[in-house]
Amino acid sequence: MKKLLVINGPNLNMTGIRKKDVYGSETLKAINEELKIYAKARGAKAYFFQSNHEGDIIDAIQQSREEYDGVVINAGAYTHYSYAIRDAIEAVNGFLPFVEVHMSDIHAREDFRKQSVITDVCVRQICGYGKDSYKMGIDLLLEIL
Repeated sequence: MKKLLVINGPNLNMTGIRKKDVYGSETLKAINEELKIYAKARGAKAYFFQSNHEGDIIDAIQQSREEYDGVVINAGAYTHYSYAIRDAIEAVNGFLPFVEVHMSDIHAREDFRKQSVITDVCVRQICGYGKDSYKMGIDLLLEIL
């Protein structure tokens, strides 16, 4: 059974509370429970990590190569400027694939959100499908693996 890690960055713990028109009304906990069932139905096991702290996310990325087969990452605002997270992904993406996901369409939002510094070290970017972006990321990882 493939083991997949879903990493969520800053403020995603506020999903279902903030900007419901952008991120929906379901909490991250509810989304994770749905993703756990979704992955299991496809023969995989999903694990979850969320942090508002860049260093903790970097630690989880680095550790992922020892524990998981693939990673779905929504780096939140760090997507747009964290070269440290980008470098962490690059350091381990030779061991396991990363798929970048976003619930909103970052290309249709504010200008600063249109740039992702992690896209080129991930297999693909999936955005604009709400929580289904995560499901599509899981599906892509399972196709690759």
